[in-house]
Amino acid sequence: MLKTSILPIVFIALSLAWPWPAQPLSIATTGPVVAGTQQEQIPGQAPRRTGAIEGVVRDANRKPIGGATVALRTSATGEIRKVTTSGEGVFRLTDLPPATYDLTVTAQGYENLSQTGVTITAGDTLVRDIQLSPLPLAAQPASGLPQVPQANPSTPPAGTQPVYNGAEQRMEQPAGQPPVSQPLPPAGEVFQAEPDRWLVAMPDWNRYGNGGEHPYVKGHWWDPFDRNKLKGDTPILGQQTFFDFTGTSDTFLDGRRLPEPSNISTARPGEPGFFGRGGQFFLDQVFLFSFDFFHGDTSFRPVDWRIRVTPAVSLNYLDTQETGIVNVSVRAGTTRLDSHLGVQEAFGEVKLHDLGPNFDFVSVRAGIQQFNADFRGFLFVDEQPGVRFFGDLGANLWQYNLAYFNFLEKNTNSGLNSFALRNQQVFVANVYRQDFLFQGYTAQLNVDYNDDAPSIHYDDNGFLVRPAPVGSVVSNGQIQTHSVHAAYIGFNGDGHIGWLNLINSFYQALGRDSFNAIAGRPVRINAQMAATELSLDKDWARFKASIFYASGDAHPRGSEARGFDAIEDFPEFAGGIFSLWNREGIRLTGSDILLTAPNSLLPSLRSSKDEGQANFVNPGILLTNAGMDFDITPKLRGFVNVNYMKFLDTQPLELVLFQAPIRHTIGVDSSVGVKYRPPLTENISITAGAATLVPGAGLRNIYTGKMLFSLFSNVRFQF
Repeated sequence: MLKTSILPIVFIALSLAWPWPAQPLSIATTGPVVAGTQQEQIPGQAPRRTGAIEGVVRDANRKPIGGATVALRTSATGEIRKVTTSGEGVFRLTDLPPATYDLTVTAQGYENLSQTGVTITAGDTLVRDIQLSPLPLAAQPASGLPQVPQANPSTPPAGTQPVYNGAEQRMEQPAGQPPVSQPLPPAGEVFQAEPDRWLVAMPDWNRYGNGGEHPYVKGHWWDPFDRNKLKGDTPILGQQTFFDFTGTSDTFLDGRRLPEPSNISTARPGEPGFFGRGGQFFLDQVFLFSFDFFHGDTSFRPVDWRIRVTPAVSLNYLDTQETGIVNVSVRAGTTRLDSHLGVQEAFGEVKLHDLGPNFDFVSVRAGIQQFNADFRGFLFVDEQPGVRFFGDLGANLWQYNLAYFNFLEKNTNSGLNSFALRNQQVFVANVYRQDFLFQGYTAQLNVDYNDDAPSIHYDDNGFLVRPAPVGSVVSNGQIQTHSVHAAYIGFNGDGHIGWLNLINSFYQALGRDSFNAIAGRPVRINAQMAATELSLDKDWARFKASIFYASGDAHPRGSEARGFDAIEDFPEFAGGIFSLWNREGIRLTGSDILLTAPNSLLPSLRSSKDEGQANFVNPGILLTNAGMDFDITPKLRGFVNVNYMKFLDTQPLELVLFQAPIRHTIGVDSSVGVKYRPPLTENISITAGAATLVPGAGLRNIYTGKMLFSLFSNVRFQF
């Protein structure tokens, strides 16, 4: 939320502004005075002309003494500066003119401490660790509790003056006599009872007059920024049960030109060309409503339990220039309007156990939930029903997940969940280690298993997607179904090593496909994927260079499938959604499969990423990227990326298309994009981009030499 996301910025600003000593010093109170080392001067700033002193006052047991008075008296002028220690015994006096001072520390029940010759110099912070000795028993009351005097106490002896200290009034007695204490005032005169700490009335404070910041502003139900019961700022039940509502409107528009066949029944009778007009327009309006009901203490401690439900509604429209795209029936024409209601989250969560004082915990979450198996979405990103155990250890140094998911079918046109199971299970086990070998670098070991059972499935537009309609999909007049059992072992990293930012990923896929339609036989799976991104931050810009590799299959009829494919990837890499190759789905003309699926870098030759099965007989890819992210203004961020791509092995393409030779070069994908946040929050954001793909020799062999392009925008409103 906005209110918590600003705290790290404030903390860093205060840390930079505070005159911390170069190193803490522990100095005996009876020893000589030692000054801290000279602070480093910030370029462009004048040196400090004053000094400071800070430290802690403790007793003989090293426990802090609160309410002690620390006084500095200038030896030359007699000017006195005082401060009272906090409840932790901490004191601090700043902006002290360079001089020699006399230090005095007093506290009730302790002997006074005095030191002379305390020297303060300009630019230095003197650190003191002061220990006070308790008064002798003869000088203290017989009981630690105040002594209650007799009724109508006599007038204090002549020469004594009353001394007030907090809520307790004491009479100073002549030397040698124990002090006489007055009774404490009634609690009602000292404390104010607050039955509900969340409803404490805040004072009106117009800090800057008619403009600027206004603390303690009263919230409204429609305002997500100030205190709002609908946003989890105050409990709705008791003192620890909260409710957080999030409403999101996502409007996605995409105008593009992609290679499309003119089909058996062309949209324009008499048109002779095999390739049709590839212009398309797509609009998707999604509304998400998230209801989060949880019980807990603070934002730092994991919740005790949580219930969250997120229904979603999609209204989408597709306009093409060829038939056979919006529906398997050419009679459906060239346009399609569709809507769908799905549930993207519906889970319950319970914290099973607290593992220590540093908020280490173990929890379980059951139901439809979001999950990302790695840092950048290379393998498995989805919202599916399942059971997940998760938590951390070692003061959050280690994090872990153990999860099982039983997949739902997806709606074809929106990508949202439907209400039918698809007989596919995924198992995930991973562990994260922060500051692995280097501070700021997090490593992850990931093991995943995909069990996709045999099935026949047609999508919502009537196309066969399981099994993929390619190769030997029909045997003896029957559709040949098959199962995919694939295990993935991965190592991933994200963070920085000194000044160099690093992202890395590697996956080894092993398993078996009971009958791969392209190979025409059962195959063993042995495939690899690797990705690395190096980046450097320079002032307002980040310069990036990356490489992505997914192995291909040079022998598509062999018994070993070596082309890498993922479970359900959504990579934020090499330009992410701004890249045309990544964002758009490109159909392989002459067949009913995709060369690359939407939101994927892999040329996996599968019918559908959401509804199809993984295919490990594919050409593979080698992608190199150069890019830059830059802050144009605090509200506007820009992105520039150039990708050069080539197939590793084109034999699977030649086999599917009955065409040879097909060269390796895919082409050059160039993209620019911006993200604009008018209120400097995520409540309103506008993302837009433009991308082109100039075909290389391989893509020209498959399609034509026409340049592919895409223009898109995404407008998000969030409460």
